[in-house]
Amino acid sequence: MVAGDIAWLLTASALVLLMTPGLAFFYGGLVRAKNVLNLMTQCFMIMGLVSIIWVLWGYSLAFGPSIGGFVGNPLTHLGLAGISGAEAQSFAMFQMMFAIITPALIVGAIADRFKFTTLIVFVALWSTLVYSPIAHWVWGEGGWLFTMGALDFAGGTVVHISSGFSALVAAIVVGKRSGKLDKFKPHNIPYVLLGTGLLWFGWFGFNAGSALAANDVAVNAFLVTNTSAAAGALMMMFLSMRSTGKPSAVMFACGAVAGLVAITPASGFVGPVAAILIGAGVGLVSWFAIQFKNKRGWDDSLDVWAVHGMGGVWGALATGLFASSAYGLGVDGIFSGGDISVFTTQIIAVVATIAYAGTVTFILLKVLDKTIGLRVDAKDEEAGMDISVHAEEAYN
Repeated sequence: MVAGDIAWLLTASALVLLMTPGLAFFYGGLVRAKNVLNLMTQCFMIMGLVSIIWVLWGYSLAFGPSIGGFVGNPLTHLGLAGISGAEAQSFAMFQMMFAIITPALIVGAIADRFKFTTLIVFVALWSTLVYSPIAHWVWGEGGWLFTMGALDFAGGTVVHISSGFSALVAAIVVGKRSGKLDKFKPHNIPYVLLGTGLLWFGWFGFNAGSALAANDVAVNAFLVTNTSAAAGALMMMFLSMRSTGKPSAVMFACGAVAGLVAITPASGFVGPVAAILIGAGVGLVSWFAIQFKNKRGWDDSLDVWAVHGMGGVWGALATGLFASSAYGLGVDGIFSGGDISVFTTQIIAVVATIAYAGTVTFILLKVLDKTIGLRVDAKDEEAGMDISVHAEEAYN
């Protein structure tokens, strides 16, 4: 790896890390004022916790020598043993940033009611037992989905499907927030837009950085990332206008994030026209997923499942449809004349990720509920998480 490639990977790592504070603002603006500090602190806590876990054993589980295609050997790179030199360390650091943001996405589904101490334990277990194994399946040499040829350039299955469906399971297991859900409104929409901007900016590192070099693939990934985000944002804004007669700033923001999610697995394989179709398509998918969730009465507080889970599903499947060898990685999807096996492999990857992440998340939450509890008590929830958990306030 030449010096320019290392410099780009370091830059991309910093961009991806910035996405977690961006997520904190995005989520923080969507909750009520009495819970914003708690929600943002959860995101920042995860930055610290997962950084340590990744160094100690997470990286080895994800990228160590394969054990049966399921997980890496946790002892090979314990404490990043054997990871030396700029190329190896920059890759480990870049992947750390993905490991950080993935569990942070889940907190949006359980906002306003989840115990902070329980969240620490849950994130440590989830990162170890869910994220690292799935990362190994898809990206680790010898991982079973890697061997099958599953396409996930930057994390559609590994990051978004795993967190999005885990979030839905968590929302259902934890239960609804107290009070009338239709009365809970975003307390600071400028925060939501600021968070969207930071996520959009950081996502260039997320996707273009996954080329692991400053090359043609990275440039195209950068281009299609922006294109899909724009298409998703406009689609959800137009849908809000069609529904209410008013262009919703929140829906524009959600659409932008959904567009970024959907292009993530495809960004190394498709061109700008396909990116428009992927972004516009996910705007529809996520919009109708939100309506479906509301009808079912699921209190996924900040629509993590609809945006990340279903956005990731659409993106992974769309990769099998629109992938083209013209964009440097030698893979053609169905619409580019490729074999249908490319698409069926994507279906297998989607189903396996949903089933594994959902099942393990359910088991973890049930065990934690029986031992240390999942929810704050009703009095603390009513007072607000900022005061009851942190004894601090976002606003005086």
